[in-house]
Amino acid sequence: MRKSLQFILVGLASMTGLTISPTIAAAQDLELRVGPGGVGVYDRDRDRDRYDGYERRGPRGCDPDDALDIARGEGLRRAQIVRMSPRSIVVQGMTRRGPERMIFANRRGCPEI
Repeated sequence: MRKSLQFILVGLASMTGLTISPTIAAAQDLELRVGPGGVGVYDRDRDRDRYDGYERRGPRGCDPDDALDIARGEGLRRAQIVRMSPRSIVVQGMTRRGPERMIFANRRGCPEI
């Protein structure tokens, strides 16, 4: 009788341990962060799913903000986009000599034409 009672208790303890272990493993994907906004819970899996789609989209073209930043870096003041097409982005602005135009290819990295 005593042996069977021990066998039942060991069986119940092992079953209880198996049901608790998945909940402990699932809790490892959560972080508790303290910052300027207060205390918050951060889910690691949510960000992994959100940014996973970027690799499948393929190469993107030139971002208009990047083209403006490059033009301003080259000395163009009051730079603005004049025209966008599937092949190029035209940025116009002022230099010391007067009005100036820069044309960028609509490819990744915004190479200047």
